[in-house]
Amino acid sequence: MAKVTVRYWAAAKAAAGVAEEPYEAVTLADALGAVCERHPGELTRVLLRCSFLVDGDPVGTRGHETVRLADGGTVEVLPPFAGG
Repeated sequence: MAKVTVRYWAAAKAAAGVAEEPYEAVTLADALGAVCERHPGELTRVLLRCSFLVDGDPVGTRGHETVRLADGGTVEVLPPFAGG
């Protein structure tokens, strides 16, 4: 299991009530599952609209179960942003 920091931005930060928190997970899917367990409700709904960066790289359309996490890594949770 990798120890990672999950960082929340905008609506995700508001729904989580924190800017970041640590998790232990092997894949992005594992980490997001743990996030949903810790924060059921609004954050779970917000995550459905989010994009993700893992160690600065966009996840894009890759399956979250295929995105492996590195120890000491960072997952950025990015809701859609308004404006241009």
